[in-house]
Amino acid sequence: MKTSKIAYKPVGFVLGALSGALAGALFGQVWKRIGHDDEAPDATDEDRTWREILIAASLQGAIFAAVKAAVDRGGATVTKRLTGTWPG
Repeated sequence: MKTSKIAYKPVGFVLGALSGALAGALFGQVWKRIGHDDEAPDATDEDRTWREILIAASLQGAIFAAVKAAVDRGGATVTKRLTGTWPG
């Protein structure tokens, strides 16, 4: 395993935690704008429809994936600029 990949692991861990928090906040704001309630439905919410639950879950997954990819790519790019080596 490359040294740069090993050295990047803790950075990737921190970036992953930050991206999760950012994605959660972003999803909450998006859901407030498009949903009927301030909070997104859980799969076990009896008063919510299948459609609403599946739309919320799909949107949440898309936002989390996009934010994670953007943060991971940004972290790798900064690492390359600082060290001259791509961490992947």
